[in-house]
Amino acid sequence: MNKVYTNASAAIHDIPDGAVLMLGGFGLNGIPENSIQALVAKGVKIKKMMSSYVGENAEFERQLLSGELEVDLIPQGTLATRIQMAGMGIPAFYTPAGYGTEIAIGKETREFDGKMHLMETALHADFAIVKAWKGDTLGNLVFRKTTRNFSTSMAKAGRITIAEVEELVQPGEIDPDDVHVAGVYVHRIFQGKDYQKRIERKTVRL
Repeated sequence: MNKVYTNASAAIHDIPDGAVLMLGGFGLNGIPENSIQALVAKGVKIKKMMSSYVGENAEFERQLLSGELEVDLIPQGTLATRIQMAGMGIPAFYTPAGYGTEIAIGKETREFDGKMHLMETALHADFAIVKAWKGDTLGNLVFRKTTRNFSTSMAKAGRITIAEVEELVQPGEIDPDDVHVAGVYVHRIFQGKDYQKRIERKTVRL
């Protein structure tokens, strides 16, 4: 099975409006830039965003306040675990995070060791899109430092997982001990280009 695609546009060609997408990275760190640009160029429409942090994006704020975009804010540990559970095939788990807040409305609760917990369900994606430092043509991925954060779990939670990499190599060129995500989880891979190191808020010290 050939997993290699020529570019981002080819790799995301069949993503429809309203699909459940997972995008790896955290803030501006380790994000799949080429794939995001391709989604924008294709005009894919998204109705709802699920996130633990939304940053300082003025366009996001405008869409939220105008009602164009629904937002579901989730405690970061809960979000990470929901994604991880999807990759592990576990349908639900209990967590104390969010109990007694609006997050708990309509959710099943249960007491453990004298403390109340919410039941949270696993979070699957139609398409999981991640960026790795290096990958081979079989889909084995290597991430650098904190770019692993959500990406390794997301890669396992997608029904179709797309990986863009800074360097695409042949099988055998990556030491098996260095692989963070095995190729069995990755369905499409391509070598990205023109990566930028964006800064969300630039500060200087005098």
